[in-house]
Amino acid sequence: MSHTPQSRDEASSDDVPTVNAEGVDEVAVEANRRLYNGWQWLLFGTLAIAYSLFHLVSLNIYPLETWSFRILHIAGALILGYGLYAGTQFADDDGRRSAAWMRWLSYALLIPALYALVRVVMMQQEMSAGAMRIAPEVEAWHFGYPLILATVAGILLSWSYRQVRERLSPADLVLMVCAMAVAGYLLVMFNSPLRASTGTSFAPMGISYAAIAGSLLILELTRRVAGLALVIISAIFLAYVFAGPYLPGFLGYPGLSVGRFFSQVYTDAGILGPTTAVSSTYIILFIIFAAFLQASKVGDYFVNFAFAAAGRARGGPAKVSIFASGLMGMINGTSAGNVVSTGSLTIPLMKKVGYPARSAGAIEAAASTGGQIMPPIMGAGAFIMAEVTGIPYTEIAVAAIIPAILYFLSIYCMVDFEAARKGMRGMRSDEIPRFRRLVKQVYLFAPIIILIAALFMGYSVIRAGTLATASAAVVSWLSPNKMGLRAILTALQLAGSMSIQIIAVCACAGLIVGVIALTGVGARFSSLLLGLAGVSQLLALFFAMCISILLGMGMPTTAAYAVAASVVAPGLIEIGIQPLVAHFFVFYFAVVSAITPPVALASYAAAGISGDRAMSTSVASFKIGLAAFIVPFMFFYSPAMLMEGSWMQILRVGATATLGIVLLSATVQAWFFGPVKAWQRIVMLIGALCMIYGGLMTDVAGLAIGIVLFLLQRGRNDGGTRSVASG
Repeated sequence: MSHTPQSRDEASSDDVPTVNAEGVDEVAVEANRRLYNGWQWLLFGTLAIAYSLFHLVSLNIYPLETWSFRILHIAGALILGYGLYAGTQFADDDGRRSAAWMRWLSYALLIPALYALVRVVMMQQEMSAGAMRIAPEVEAWHFGYPLILATVAGILLSWSYRQVRERLSPADLVLMVCAMAVAGYLLVMFNSPLRASTGTSFAPMGISYAAIAGSLLILELTRRVAGLALVIISAIFLAYVFAGPYLPGFLGYPGLSVGRFFSQVYTDAGILGPTTAVSSTYIILFIIFAAFLQASKVGDYFVNFAFAAAGRARGGPAKVSIFASGLMGMINGTSAGNVVSTGSLTIPLMKKVGYPARSAGAIEAAASTGGQIMPPIMGAGAFIMAEVTGIPYTEIAVAAIIPAILYFLSIYCMVDFEAARKGMRGMRSDEIPRFRRLVKQVYLFAPIIILIAALFMGYSVIRAGTLATASAAVVSWLSPNKMGLRAILTALQLAGSMSIQIIAVCACAGLIVGVIALTGVGARFSSLLLGLAGVSQLLALFFAMCISILLGMGMPTTAAYAVAASVVAPGLIEIGIQPLVAHFFVFYFAVVSAITPPVALASYAAAGISGDRAMSTSVASFKIGLAAFIVPFMFFYSPAMLMEGSWMQILRVGATATLGIVLLSATVQAWFFGPVKAWQRIVMLIGALCMIYGGLMTDVAGLAIGIVLFLLQRGRNDGGTRSVASG
């Protein structure tokens, strides 16, 4: 990234472009990401391209049987993931390499892994020849035990095996072979009559062996690409499967055997269920779309457009951060990733115009988190919501409009009031791109406009996404970054690599969803919420909020929502809340868990760039994103906020909630057309809550408070101005 302010003479010349944002579209290289060269670079690049093409072809031209498609989807991500991400530090970091015996042990583990894979081929031949099932001892000794041995030992070795960054670790090669064996066995068995036996005592034990190995592979890859938080939560849920029968009270349940549970968890009741259904269709497709946009440098254009639109306003870079993060959030699936892509440019600029490091990081974290609730794409969580609820995606996108406006308006007001209070300036005209020049490239918005138009014309999400992806390549021919065959292949390769994290996370979340479904713990949470609602619905909603945030802490948005939707949303629906309102309630808190202390991934990423302490930044971003913690309660009290109701109701609720959010921001920043006193802040908070509540009487009361405070502030400021003039 670079910031290159032009001189006034240069800025006035049409021959010299003014560029503020460069490299926004570049993907950050994680610390454990391998950087291949030579034939290995070619091999894994080709695998990533093939993986992306497999999805495009399967979704648009040659559809596969559903379970087979999802099994291959996960297997491809596991193979690519273990090839690209190491399990520990590289040897280059401190020069220490692993001992020779570890290398030879890793190669020795290839024997049981390859043997399990060969036995899968032999089983397939037996089944094709008419065998109804495989002998249990063959499945155990010739497939299950070798596979689990190779998987467990390979994972343990990978934690300490240190290899140079440019080479594949043999321990990871073992895990790649194990992933092939798991997928091969499941493909064989699930395409036979034995598929109907899953979850019963008649299920082949080989399915359980494959599911155990597959679950371990998914958990380890999730640890590598998304950290320990989701893995720990998954481990707690898995422990509950076997500890549940011994727990007291509402947590107890009859219990499941190892074979019974694992023979069913790798089906559409768990890992192959809604989360993988979405990651294998909508999410992968939009990752490919995002990769094509990145290849045509649309991200750079978005950020430059934001600079041109908002850079001159007071506290300009902070407002640029809001616009840029909202735009980038539509094509970037994670809050922390959004912070890294736009924050490394906007945070230093915010500090330059007077924002403290803490505020600069907090503003970027809050704005980037809001990108996840920004229609039309809304990150990956909206697609999972559509899959789980059966509500059309277009309806969900429309329902998100007012809440997204309120969220970004809140951050904008927070930023503007702080800038006014501290007397900050905007950016000079020679520091920002020329709007006239950027307007000439406004066609770069065409792929997103085509996507929205196609969705609202009734096209399926898959068809609309494919059209938008194709249009991104076509539109690039009008820009300086034309996409030829090489650039298209690069975009497909980038998409294959980018998809690994979200697919691993969705598969891991599927494991948790499977536990919830098979043990019935979700129903017990529902009964608990029902009991609380008998005392107070507000108390039940508060409890649901806490659980959603707790489950989401340290997890990417997609996984956070998927888990919370399985645990909390059914209970909210049970107490009489509409499904759309219940799922939006959960979704919002899953999203804002990224800026909620003590574990706030987006805030931590911003703190790394700003140089401030992580905890201080997360507290500040929590304060700036405060509206996001209030808006979901507005859904409950005013469903018109989600476009549920008449146009008059929607307009009234939208207008009064907007005024309420402005008053809330003024309360937090102690500024409302000038500095405000402590008693005025208390009155403003009451007025804000009245208008946010959404009732007719409370709206009138809130409006009256707002008008009185406005007149008081104007009178005070006018009086101050007159006294200065007379003096």
